[in-house]
Parts: sequence; C-alpha cells; structure tokens
Amino acid sequence: MSIGDNYRRLRREVPGHVTIVLAAKTRTPQEVLEALEAGATDIGENYVQEAGHLYTALGEKARSVTWHMIGELQKNKINRALQVFDVIQTVDSLEKAEAINSRAERAGTLLKVYVEVNIGSEPSKSGVVPGSDAVESLVENITQLRHLSIDGIMTMGPLTGDPENSRPYFREARKIFDRINARGLPGVSLTTLSMGMSNSYRVAIEEGATMIRLGTIVFGTRRRQA
Repeated sequence: MSIGDNYRRLRREVPGHVTIVLAAKTRTPQEVLEALEAGATDIGENYVQEAGHLYTALGEKARSVTWHMIGELQKNKINRALQVFDVIQTVDSLEKAEAINSRAERAGTLLKVYVEVNIGSEPSKSGVVPGSDAVESLVENITQLRHLSIDGIMTMGPLTGDPENSRPYFREARKIFDRINARGLPGVSLTTLSMGMSNSYRVAIEEGATMIRLGTIVFGTRRRQA
C-alpha cells in the first residue's frame, strides 16, 4: 500500500477524537506530502533543524498543518523552534518551561506545551519521573507562565516487542492526566494525552490516548542513513 493508503486506512480505523501525529523523523518531504494529501493534519519532528528543512520544503502546505516538537528541545534551539512548531510536547522541567516562555514572550506568542512524563522511570529517557506529585507540581508552575498554555501530557513508555507490555504504563499515565484535571487548578484543563506509537497505538487508545504518534506504520521502515 502507498503512504496515502496507509494513512487513510489508519484514519478510518482510529476513533475520530484521536489525533494522528505523523512522526516524520528522517522522512523526505515527498513522503510527508503524500500523507498530507491523504488528509494528515499534524506533523511531529524530533529535531529543530530537520523540522525547519521540512517546513521550507513543503512550502504553502506547511502552513496548513499543526507542527509538534516530539524530541528533546535544547535551549539553544528554542528561538528556531518557535519559527516552526505550534506545540512543544517535551517540557520536562520548570527551567525549560521558563526558557521557552521567555522566548515566546519576545516573539509575542502564546505557545501550547505538554509535560513529558517518563512513565517507566527509565534513566536513558527524558521526562518527569512520576511520584511525589512531581508532574502535578510542574503543571501548576507552568500555569504561572503567561506565554505558555499547558494543554496536555505526553509519554512514550518502555519499548517492548509486545504492545500489551505497554498497557500498565499507559494506564498510569491516564491516571496522572485524570488526577491533574480533577484538581481543578486555575488555568488548567488538559485536553490531550499523547501516547502510543506504531506498535502500541491500539493499546494506547484503549487506555485513553487522545493523540498518537505514528511513523513506520504510515511511511514504512526507515531507510538507513549514510
């Protein structure tokens, strides 16, 4: 099947309330364009420079979709990131949130952000480690930053061969999401729970995901880079 056929099939399969973000890491502009022409509305990129090249290559089409930063954002790349991304999904500390807020203030914009949760407490991954109200505390602090809109929670979960192994992690992320919303914090109404990738999106949706990030299942296996 073509990239467009893959996307259309997935869009029919995935419930309408769940947003599909194209995980476009290493994909060519033509590959991404095929998915956009099939109806894709959201693009996720891991690297600022790669996103900038893709944004430029897509021309007018780039301005008709929503861009998500789904990789770790380095402070020295924030200014460039604001030129491309509509959403930063990987805020994992107040220090990073304050740095993004400062740049957003200078740019005169209000930027959507999600708090990234390291739901598996894996040392090799970024994200807030759950426990001791750490996630809730960060969300509450971000509400004090006038140029950020805290709209969601993002998590990956440990990578395993069996998608069922991800279920308890996704379930825990949903509990955190619901717990924050239940607190009724001023200025906080989380609408997005971003979790689940090509091998685990079905389980993620069953556990409450409202956004999934799909790459291989749409585009096929990544080419080896020289």
